Amino acid sequence: MPSAFKAHRTRLKDVISRSDSAAIAAIVLWATLAPMSSILGNLPPFFVTGTGLLIGSVLAIFVSRGQISRMKVPPRTLLVGVFGLFGFHAALFTALGLAPPVQANLVNYLWPLLIVVLAPMFLPGTSLRLRQVIAALVGFLGAALAITSGGELTSGGLIGYLFAFLAAIIWALYSLLTKRLPHFESSAVGLFALVAGLLAMFAHLLWEAPVSPTATQWLILIAIGLGPLGGAFYLWDYALKSGDPQRIGLLSFLTPLLSTTLLLLVSGKQLTWLLALSGALIIGAAYFGSRSRAQSD
Repeated sequence: MPSAFKAHRTRLKDVISRSDSAAIAAIVLWATLAPMSSILGNLPPFFVTGTGLLIGSVLAIFVSRGQISRMKVPPRTLLVGVFGLFGFHAALFTALGLAPPVQANLVNYLWPLLIVVLAPMFLPGTSLRLRQVIAALVGFLGAALAITSGGELTSGGLIGYLFAFLAAIIWALYSLLTKRLPHFESSAVGLFALVAGLLAMFAHLLWEAPVSPTATQWLILIAIGLGPLGGAFYLWDYALKSGDPQRIGLLSFLTPLLSTTLLLLVSGKQLTWLLALSGALIIGAAYFGSRSRAQSD
């Protein structure tokens, strides 16, 4: 029995590598972002963004082994990093506060598809094929169905969906721009988060009313900072650098599925057939669009 168990564990290690485990852990953490932020209620988006990113940046001290102050990051790299982390999270938290969270979250997950659609503008040698155009149309149809399934569309809800789409555009641009940057260490993400967090807190002081989070809200903010806005970035970076990027990319399509499922559980909403169809169209379009691009490379 011990030898049989040992053989089974060895086979399991062959199937799930350390890089896969790190990617799955990052995906699970990212999937908790929208559900946790929806629980925060009326906390303003810049405050949530700033607090989460500043807490997440603390992890960089451990990742860099205390050398973060000596780290040299080119201004262009820092600008792209701050743009991605600050812009995406501020837009996403705004969207989740204005529009129905489940539907807004699905619109946000147009970003994998937008990476495929926008790639020819940023990456030399890539082109947009007919299959990818069809995938884009299917994905946008899924987003339209998600918005429709949210019930009556109010002006605030419409603005929320626009912010969700903006978040998707920002993350797609950030992902593509980082491919054109020189190599940077994982701990540099902590510097991105630190600067972006300070910028968000400055925006909070300028444009948002002062807030006093409850003890429960502080616990959720700390969890967001240490998890989806902290540890997930370093886990994902390790996975990409030590594993198969295509395999890890396919695993990433679990994120919207897990995130939507958790949001439904947290909000107590029912999964309607229209919402399920919209999610299937968005995730399926992103998968097949990315697959066709990988085949053409």
